[in-house]
Amino acid sequence: MSKIKEEWRTEGDKIVIKETHDYGHHLHQARQYRDAGVGQTGEHRLAGYLPMALVADWIRDAGLKWDDQEACEDLIKQKMMSGEFDKFRVWEGKW
Repeated sequence: MSKIKEEWRTEGDKIVIKETHDYGHHLHQARQYRDAGVGQTGEHRLAGYLPMALVADWIRDAGLKWDDQEACEDLIKQKMMSGEFDKFRVWEGKW
């Protein structure tokens, strides 16, 4: 698991949950895949190795629903191509 800390607090009548994650394992795994050449050739490429907690944050922050598959795919593609999350990339190409 990547979650290393969870804090709960109240703000008025709301409960706020703050989770802290360590994505070091995912970064290490993506680097190993890149170094080994996994998913770099053929018809299907491995674009990246993403932790689901991070993807869930992206989807929530964008105000999307999980069942809006096309919008979620576009969001993930945009995030992966932005350069901000390039350490999670395995295949460096563009799609």
